[in-house]
Amino acid sequence: MNFHPKPLDEQVIVVTGASSGIGMTIAEMAAERGARVVLSARAEPKLRTITDRITERGLEATYVRANVTKPDQLELLAHTAIERYGGIDTWINNAGVTIFGRLEDTALDDAHQLFETNYWGVVNGSQAALPFLRRQGGGTLINIGSTLSDRSLALQGHYSASKHAVKAYTDALRMELEKNEDPIAVCLIKPASINTNYVKHAKNNMDVEPTLPPPVYAPEVVARAVLQCAEHPRRDVVVGGGARALSLMGKLAPGLGDRVMEATMFAGQKTDQPTNGGSLGTLYAPNNNEAPTRSGDIDESVPVFEHSLYTALSMHPVATAAAGLLLGVGAAALARRL
Repeated sequence: MNFHPKPLDEQVIVVTGASSGIGMTIAEMAAERGARVVLSARAEPKLRTITDRITERGLEATYVRANVTKPDQLELLAHTAIERYGGIDTWINNAGVTIFGRLEDTALDDAHQLFETNYWGVVNGSQAALPFLRRQGGGTLINIGSTLSDRSLALQGHYSASKHAVKAYTDALRMELEKNEDPIAVCLIKPASINTNYVKHAKNNMDVEPTLPPPVYAPEVVARAVLQCAEHPRRDVVVGGGARALSLMGKLAPGLGDRVMEATMFAGQKTDQPTNGGSLGTLYAPNNNEAPTRSGDIDESVPVFEHSLYTALSMHPVATAAAGLLLGVGAAALARRL
């Protein structure tokens, strides 16, 4: 594959799920660095607010209201980017939603809807982007997965399954494009717990309000990794060293990993606040009444890390092996103690 991405300030970047959280942060940071940005989500009022905020600073951005479960709407998104800015250099499939609760307590219609967004949204976005990336001689496709692409989490079983599916699809697509010698880089970003409205937007089937299991990172940590891949594509990037260590422990000692998760992650995803009746979140429709925000309203007692040393090291090839070795040794030591 003979493809060299442009500098960020020469790129056109499309971001789905851009009305809050990680997608919004990616779009704003990309615009700040000179990229022309096309934002997309279901919540048009929030998209308009974010886009106006960007353009009022003299930066370039536009938006397209689109639902990632609708292939024709993502094709329109691609056509709009081409018509407005003349091309697409990086396409980022970011839209996603979760369901909290036991698998047996989750309605199958809800699980199907989650997959429509998390998995089929990635497929639909990729199908819309690839013809344009191929036609113009190259580009980068970035899919936002999760650390749960590697390690399932109880009480978010269907979300974990969807992210496993995203990883499998991304890996298969990458091989097919490489075999065809298409000049398209395919990257998978796997964040840990991120302080966004992820919990607020979730459908909750539990009798208490959910929360994020630590460690928790700021959305800017993910955005920096994504934008680094837009200029210097990497196959996989894990955002958050703590989650990477847990994943490695699961691979080194899967049974023990299960027991550690069972001992920590049931309580770690629950607050002591009774639920307000089982919120649907944004599983089926956006919340157009809330202000667009990068960060969520996580409890102030939970530390939010603004940087990840592991992720920063892993973005540089020379340091990647050392970072992985250190985490592997740490995970093995933890396994022996437990």
